[in-house]
Amino acid sequence: MKADEHSTNELIAELRTLLGERLTTSRAACEQHGRGESLHPPRAPDAVVFPESTAEVSEIVSRCARYRMPVIAFGAGTSLEGHVAALRGGICVDLTGMDQVLEAHAEDMDVTVQAGVLRTQLNSYLRDTGLFFSVDPGADATLGGMAATNASGTNTVRYGTMRDNVLALTAVLADGRIIHTGGRARKSAAGYDLTSLLVGSEGTLGIITELTVRLHGHTEAVTAAVCAFPDIAAAVQASIQVIQMGVPVARIELLDEVQMRAVNRYAGLDYREAPTLFFEFHGSNASAHEDAANVGAIVHDFAGEDFRWASDESERRQLWQARHNAYYAALAQFPGAKGIISDACVPISRLAECITETKADLDAAAVHACILGHVGDGNFHVIFCVDPADTAAIKTAEELNERLVARALAMGGTCTGEHGIGYGKMDFLAREHTDAIEVMRTLKRALDPHNLLNPGKMVAV
Repeated sequence: MKADEHSTNELIAELRTLLGERLTTSRAACEQHGRGESLHPPRAPDAVVFPESTAEVSEIVSRCARYRMPVIAFGAGTSLEGHVAALRGGICVDLTGMDQVLEAHAEDMDVTVQAGVLRTQLNSYLRDTGLFFSVDPGADATLGGMAATNASGTNTVRYGTMRDNVLALTAVLADGRIIHTGGRARKSAAGYDLTSLLVGSEGTLGIITELTVRLHGHTEAVTAAVCAFPDIAAAVQASIQVIQMGVPVARIELLDEVQMRAVNRYAGLDYREAPTLFFEFHGSNASAHEDAANVGAIVHDFAGEDFRWASDESERRQLWQARHNAYYAALAQFPGAKGIISDACVPISRLAECITETKADLDAAAVHACILGHVGDGNFHVIFCVDPADTAAIKTAEELNERLVARALAMGGTCTGEHGIGYGKMDFLAREHTDAIEVMRTLKRALDPHNLLNPGKMVAV
């Protein structure tokens, strides 16, 4: 149970003595830190603190533990399933001030950073090394937040998710203890894999303060292409064929005709407004062009048209910026709308079936929605654009989202490929993992017996 008002005020006074102006109880700041990017109802914390080191995070959490005060970690605030809502009040720990690159080892292709480093910031730092950090969710998120939600993105089909790219972590546990997990070696058989346990735990088992991540080398050539299709089934089947043929693509992204229309209007582009695949190929000049030619032949077999190249860097940046802005492009078509974003992932062999059935549901419903996804790894999203005051539209979107999740689970998939659970998908998680949920609860109780770290998220305890 959370501390009473008197104890809350005592704790805030203690933390103010420790942090000075790096603590705020202003209403605006607290409300900002209680919401993400989704329509899930926000909940403000009692105070927000801005630590600058792991030691300070440890001291903050230790004091909160003594007062039985909830602690919620906060990064860029771009989460989509209510991860940062302070459901039981408490102290929000904003890690954005911990934004230092601590150690870079170009020869070993890894780097250690504080949790508040942004992904674009890290890649700017690495610009002259010939290396880059590969995980690229649409938002410019912090690496700590990306690790906490096991983020992925458009590069996942080639380079993997955060769990594939995090080598080591420093984390603060619920009682304030600092632990270090993993190491810089590329493999280890030493003990439980606590790094992988903390990655994707959404701040419910520990607060990640530092992490060591893999880097990848820039290839000699990068080639991109865009191709339109007569219908969404043909586009998905083409992407599946590309993967099954073993073509080493770096990115395959799908946007349906509704999303393409929104992107064109938002970014001032002139792509055909039809189901479209975005491709990118990395390698030598010869291999990248050969891979692109092979894909061109495959998409031709599925009636792909308007195969457009973007080998110039500025063209490619424009293309992928348009893709990353897809969410905001969709919302811009309906001023005042908010987004409800689904996130399902299925085995690649069931992807076409899952998407076409979902598309049929959307076409039959009276809601504004579009489909986009990382089809190279079986992950796709539906963006529902709804008026926050239109309860009927929200209910319809939620029902369609539930149908999508049920469909994905029946096909051997998952309720979330990358957005995570937060409090928005807790029921879906229980449905997916059934008896394994109790094991998750056991882990939560063991590491956080008083349920202080981001309570009300992931699993109910």
